[in-house]
Amino acid sequence: MSLLERETDGVIMTPDNIRTKKLPLVAELGVAVVALVVAAALVLGTGIGNWVLVVFLGIVFYLVGLFVAASRVEGKRSAKNKIWRTMIYAACLLAILPLASVVWTLVSKGAARLDGDFFGSSMNNIGARDANGGAYHAIIGTLEQVGIATLLAVPLGVLGAIYLVEYGRGKFALTVRFFVDVMTGIPSIVAGLFVLAFWVLIVSPWFNDGTPRFSGFAASLALTVLMLPTIVRSTEEMLRLVPGPLREGAYALGVPQWKTILKVVLPTALPGIVTGVMLAVARAAGETAPVLLVAGGAAAINMDPFAGNQSSLSLFVYQQAGDASRYAPDRAWTAALTLVALVLILTIAAKLLARRNRLS
Repeated sequence: MSLLERETDGVIMTPDNIRTKKLPLVAELGVAVVALVVAAALVLGTGIGNWVLVVFLGIVFYLVGLFVAASRVEGKRSAKNKIWRTMIYAACLLAILPLASVVWTLVSKGAARLDGDFFGSSMNNIGARDANGGAYHAIIGTLEQVGIATLLAVPLGVLGAIYLVEYGRGKFALTVRFFVDVMTGIPSIVAGLFVLAFWVLIVSPWFNDGTPRFSGFAASLALTVLMLPTIVRSTEEMLRLVPGPLREGAYALGVPQWKTILKVVLPTALPGIVTGVMLAVARAAGETAPVLLVAGGAAAINMDPFAGNQSSLSLFVYQQAGDASRYAPDRAWTAALTLVALVLILTIAAKLLARRNRLS
């Protein structure tokens, strides 16, 4: 056998036929159609299941038929490659289907109340038989609460991650990392109870003549507790991915460590840090229990996050979903769509800003 010839699955491959043995796309589609027909006839004909079982058996029959057909035409090695590639594509499709279903459900059901009244009015003086009413007060509450929480959590989280990566050594750093890991899984209701016991019942009476008071700022503190571990862990991982030669090159030029971190390390890791921050923001925007516990919720518009009850979009969805009014479900779906769109807009804006300012 010459150097230009090789044997694959008992077939001698030469430069003349190495590219001719390929299963056509039409044949693969035919195998898929036959597999679905056989699965439908087997399942629906015997009455042992529904269309879900038909799809499952159809995929199984398709993989078997594809392996047999590809083995005869291309060889067993290429057939195995096709099978695994098909399984990978199927797994990707199964992962995308729930996300696509959620988006379609939100858009189809949330479009009913996408009007000016929904975004320009509150639920104040809206009864069960009133078709109007909107989420303006909840949108304001979400923006203020999440905005304040972000201003508090991002500097603390990023500085904490910088300490753990660049300076942290010994038992204290291990202790900090351990508590960050523990806080990552803390339930949101626990954060709300902590702020309720500390801020609402102990601290807020100092500023209100001895009377505890709910506020949007208290909700921001609870959301800060939930955001901190996510920001610290994601930022820590991004800082560890920064190549060591970048730091060493800056040190070799006489740049101090703090300036190296500020001018080299952080710009390099900025896209990943922004991703972690937006994950934390998305979680904070969707929390309901802390807002219910320490902000109380309100039907009227409250622009002051430091005084009085305040609502949020997630709390508004929770309240409208449980309301007995026949108009409430439409408000709940539209508020959920608004919340998702708001987080999406903030994520895209943050990504564009990070891409523009990252180190070349």
